[in-house]
Amino acid sequence: MITWFTQLNDFSFNVLLLLIVILLKITIARFVPLITQNEPLQFFIWYCQQLANKVNKNTNSTSQLQISGFIATLISLLPIIIILWIFEDFIAVPWVWHSLLLYIAMGDFKLSLASKNISQALSIKQNHLAKQTLKPWVLRNVDKLSTMGIAKTTIEMQLLRYVQFYFIIACYFLVLGSLCAFSVRLVIIMHHCWNTKLDKFQHFGRFISLIVNIIQWLPNRIFTLIILFTSVGNNAFNNTKKLAHQWLQLNNDIVIHSFALSLNIQLSGVAIYNEVKLRRKAYNIQGNQPDISDIHRATKAIHQIFYFLLSLTTLVAISTLLIL
Repeated sequence: MITWFTQLNDFSFNVLLLLIVILLKITIARFVPLITQNEPLQFFIWYCQQLANKVNKNTNSTSQLQISGFIATLISLLPIIIILWIFEDFIAVPWVWHSLLLYIAMGDFKLSLASKNISQALSIKQNHLAKQTLKPWVLRNVDKLSTMGIAKTTIEMQLLRYVQFYFIIACYFLVLGSLCAFSVRLVIIMHHCWNTKLDKFQHFGRFISLIVNIIQWLPNRIFTLIILFTSVGNNAFNNTKKLAHQWLQLNNDIVIHSFALSLNIQLSGVAIYNEVKLRRKAYNIQGNQPDISDIHRATKAIHQIFYFLLSLTTLVAISTLLIL
């Protein structure tokens, strides 16, 4: 059994490890209480926050802040990557090491539970409970959100976190391996900690924001194509035309826009970050305002995409085995 396992081609081997890790994380998510979505890397989050407190001084000039952000990114990321790369040579069972890195890199599959808890709180008019449940998952202020605002924020949170912590991680793992997937997760965490949507990180977080946008660009476009494919028959052709100007943009707006079109709801728009109102572009303004039922629809749509991707990836892996 072990011999057969280790003799798989690289892609099939990675697919099998991915399936095992996903199954394990889903199982754990069902039995472990909803405490935090970043528990395995909580120390790295704390480190990024403390580092920013030390070097991101508002008395510094714009250029100094940008240089500080660049240096902070390098000294936070490169030593970890180098150490893990060297340490891999001393591992007797490589697949266990790769599985461990992927397990830590990938999200904890508690998004659906969080969304369900939020929608249940909204359905019984417990908006405060819904806000408290949503708050740890988002960067923006939620205290002043209406029921519609909570629903919209929950849908965006679930979509973007699924893409970042599951889909993008899986893509880089399948193509470039576990160390790359782990490194991508660290970059995303740094981006969340030093997000340029917060005024104090507008200059300090610019470099890591650029890196994240580059990393996400291709996976985001692939995910958008999958959204369009799974919504065939639901104005998919017209939706594709509406997205034409966004394919080359260096951001994740196309994912939000395509998802809004597929559900026929409005997404994005004005949001408050650290008590500062940020006016973002609203997408599909002709659609319906999101409500509680749309949270369920969004979760269902994301699950459909998830199972479609798992099935497609598994079929490709099996095909490569049969061909080779």
